[in-house]
Amino acid sequence: MEFTVKFWGVRGTFPCPYPSHLRYGGNTSCLEVRAGDQILVLDAGTGVRALGKRFLKEGVRRATMLLTHTHLDHINGFPFFEPGYSPNFGMRILSGPLGGADCIHNALSKCMESPLFPVPLTTMRADLQFENVQPGDRFDLGPDLRVRTAALNHPGGALGYRIEHAGKTFCYVTDTEPVPGQLDASILDLIQGADLVVYDSTYTEDELATRRGWGHSTWNEGVRLCRAADAKALALFHHDPDHDDAFMEALEAAARAEWSGAFAARESHVIDLLANRG
Repeated sequence: MEFTVKFWGVRGTFPCPYPSHLRYGGNTSCLEVRAGDQILVLDAGTGVRALGKRFLKEGVRRATMLLTHTHLDHINGFPFFEPGYSPNFGMRILSGPLGGADCIHNALSKCMESPLFPVPLTTMRADLQFENVQPGDRFDLGPDLRVRTAALNHPGGALGYRIEHAGKTFCYVTDTEPVPGQLDASILDLIQGADLVVYDSTYTEDELATRRGWGHSTWNEGVRLCRAADAKALALFHHDPDHDDAFMEALEAAARAEWSGAFAARESHVIDLLANRG
């Protein structure tokens, strides 16, 4: 029995391959969830390139990709996901809001068309199945593997995911902006009693005050939500490109001082939900 979460990319907005950012990580959003015999890929930022290489090394033949939305920092690694070019690999790709595109297939095709990219989506020889997902949808991805979605407050829209397996719950809530003075009821319902919540903590509260409407949140709001929802742990996520390792260390310390269940997500960190937190 397995229920693990691995961070392959924790950065938001823009990849940061700088020495000053390597301790927490510079790749954009990508997580791997292994639940029983199923493998889920959450978002396809630049971190998905290394994950794809790991799949090839391990001989992984099938996975399911859950995209929160199709802003570039969440899909800019997709053209470099090597298993996608292998006829021996298969993947369902499910996505939330598409910013005007009618289906996820068309959205990914556009980002791989000339003059943006030299290799079109049609060169991918894997068995790729594309599906749209709506806020509030519930579906099973395998025995004892349930998924529920919720709408997030982000320009163009985004989805949060609740994943349940083996009596444990993991929630992925990134790219959302709080409404001042009130907790998001949709998020509270999604993360209720969760064992681990990955939450958009892009800005400090001072930064958010000058960036209203950009669709991102703070660790402070994450703590408030997790406390109100009786969640057990909070991973700060979608780190701002201007927040280097020294900044992140101070931010993480402040969050942990406020609530001991909080910590900053680090690239390559693995969390075993069946052994509490690894």
